[in-house]
Amino acid sequence: MSDNRSVPSRPPSSPAPLAPGAVVGMLGDGQLGRMAALAAARLGYRCHVFGPTADGPAHQVTNLSTLADYNDETALAAFAEAVDVVTYEFENVPAATAAFLDGRVPVRPGPQVLNLCQNRLREKDFLASIEVATTRYAEVRDAEGARRALRELGRPAVLKTTEFGYDGKGQALLRREADAETAWVEISAHTAGQAGETVGILEAFVDFRLEISVVVARSLDGQIETYVPVENQHRNHILDQTIVPARIPQDAADRAEGYARRIAEALDLVGVIAIEMFLTTEGKILVNELAPRPHNSGHWTIDACATSQFEQQIRAVCGLPLGSCERHSDAVMKNLIGEEAGRWAEILAEPGARLHLYGKAEARPGRKMGHVTKLSPRG
Repeated sequence: MSDNRSVPSRPPSSPAPLAPGAVVGMLGDGQLGRMAALAAARLGYRCHVFGPTADGPAHQVTNLSTLADYNDETALAAFAEAVDVVTYEFENVPAATAAFLDGRVPVRPGPQVLNLCQNRLREKDFLASIEVATTRYAEVRDAEGARRALRELGRPAVLKTTEFGYDGKGQALLRREADAETAWVEISAHTAGQAGETVGILEAFVDFRLEISVVVARSLDGQIETYVPVENQHRNHILDQTIVPARIPQDAADRAEGYARRIAEALDLVGVIAIEMFLTTEGKILVNELAPRPHNSGHWTIDACATSQFEQQIRAVCGLPLGSCERHSDAVMKNLIGEEAGRWAEILAEPGARLHLYGKAEARPGRKMGHVTKLSPRG
């Protein structure tokens, strides 16, 4: 089966695509924004980065930048006047920011997609509504609620914050009811300073064989392209490497891609979304999380595909036809975490290694400093 699926259609009311020279507004100034800005430049677009950190990697590759807080409405209004479309590179941009901009300039994916994907409980409820399988889960509002949910779902289970969690942060494993109090304190501390009360979600533990993901793009006119499912291996809750393609049966790959297409259509997505999934020991596919932007597990597409996930993002939000997701090579993408980026000279000396450094000045433990992709003939 082909790596990609395409569902082309063009409603008569589709707006004209943005011409080269237009300005893409990027909410977020991290490495994903950096790589998207580089892809935009190749297509003749300019990228205006909006973010709160002066040393954000995305600011380094464009001369159009706004350094401001995401809640600064004066800066946001000026940003909207300076760009032709807005997208984002991470989903923890406040939903109110996207909604504020959406009244002034097209925001793609739409604010409703961002709002849904920011909250694990809303996300799981949405997936259930479109008959996409997930692990069993329950809403939790205090330690006693965690104990009750644990009795219902069984042990062990994972207690997570509904919002602001990534790379293993904001979650705790519960092996017994006595763990509930400590776990609740832990996740509450993670959300300290955020508006509103802490709300958690308890998820039944998944006995999985592999963690996989699928990146899918959907255009303004409904065309859908999916990249082949990939296998993700984590270390200390951070993605260590991605193996392309995932070493799974073809029927499992087909089900994973089918879920990805269903989700993109149900969201009325315009842009790129990554679907993180489990392949269980029983052969089931369970969707874990959604990320409505390019994803770490899709970095391999820069070097191994006709069209990278970043170019697809730019194509989609600018109203262009999507490119082919066909891969010309198999790949292994390795994240360079912390001091691992110091091996840059050694990596560059290795034939076939494709090094990508993000321009971050300080290498801290757990910080993604870059990645390296190694290609092999397609199997």
